[in-house]
Amino acid sequence: MGAQKINEYIFMIDLKPANVENFIASYVVTGRRTAIIETGPTSTVNNLLEGLKELNIDFEDIAYLMVSHIHLDHGGGAGTLLRYLPNAKVVVHPRGIPHLINPEKLWVQAKQVLGKIAEIYGEPSPVPESRLLAAEDNMQIDLGNGVEIQIIETLGHASHHVSYYDRKSGILFPGDTAGIYVEKLDVILPTTPPLLFLPKILESLGKLIKIAPKKLCYTHFGAANNAVEKLKAYLNQLKLWASIIREGLKNGESLEVISQRIV
Repeated sequence: MGAQKINEYIFMIDLKPANVENFIASYVVTGRRTAIIETGPTSTVNNLLEGLKELNIDFEDIAYLMVSHIHLDHGGGAGTLLRYLPNAKVVVHPRGIPHLINPEKLWVQAKQVLGKIAEIYGEPSPVPESRLLAAEDNMQIDLGNGVEIQIIETLGHASHHVSYYDRKSGILFPGDTAGIYVEKLDVILPTTPPLLFLPKILESLGKLIKIAPKKLCYTHFGAANNAVEKLKAYLNQLKLWASIIREGLKNGESLEVISQRIV
């Protein structure tokens, strides 16, 4: 699967949904115990398992599946993946727990919003309640060998979103809080239009900037240096776009005209 080394103990696996490369990443963090950050969707579980085998990861050593939020492309594969990982627990924001235990409503809504893309991602399987761990802001998860993951509540893109920070390396896993990174162009694109939740997103980005990470590992997609610079640039981009939208609506402009001004 071409697992990529980020540092001595962190690796990235390209999940390749529908054979599309450079779109969804899972990250493997190894200490005495192993954590997977972002499971990806159900349809890519086999790709993730093959990547773990390539890295010679013992499935019994995997202690945590850490998902930023429950959207199908981030945590949809958790229930299926647990069948292969006997000792793993899923770490998720408390608001996401009911939807992982019973994902029926999540699946119905995903099909309504995503259409055929939801079918490509695949239907999520339930996660047993006994295998869930509520992610609290500033919680620390010790993987051993000096590797400790800090949980940071980063609401905005979703009402149940968290980011993960590896203190040892200074690597931040922001989920969808920091946008979509296009490495070839070195640009950051927004995730779900954030205007209604802009204050929460800006607050979350402020929290991440304050931590001063050295590197960002985006779910969409890949690792990037100059982390603080990129977080600040994304924050300012969102502020600018929101200003353009507000001004356009105030002046009675059509959505098409406003969109052209943003582009």
